Amino acid sequence: QVQLVESGGGLVQPGGSLRLSCAASGFTFSYYGMSWHRQAPGKERELVAIITSTGSTHYVNSARGRFTVSRDNAKNTVYLEMNSLRPEDTALYYCRGQGTMSDYWGKGTQVTVSS
Repeated sequence: QVQLVESGGGLVQPGGSLRLSCAASGFTFSYYGMSWHRQAPGKERELVAIITSTGSTHYVNSARGRFTVSRDNAKNTVYLEMNSLRPEDTALYYCRGQGTMSDYWGKGTQVTVSS
């Protein structure tokens, strides 16, 4: 049974940091490109960062320089380190695993940036 389970969300003040984790099971994690997405209330889900199966990374403009995506294939886990958080980063954050013929999503973890 495939599972992607996000954790690490919470309430943080502007300028603060959070580290999200996504634990994967039920598929060959190392073969999959992994990504983080987010959806704010009333908005469409958007891509935040990608890490390929070979470790290459890509960030959307709003995340570049503040967020870092990484993966640990030995632990079947992908991470999103978020620094200098802003109120506009408030959203439900999802991880996604994409293979050649498969596409898996987690259920999300809430990040709220507020003073």
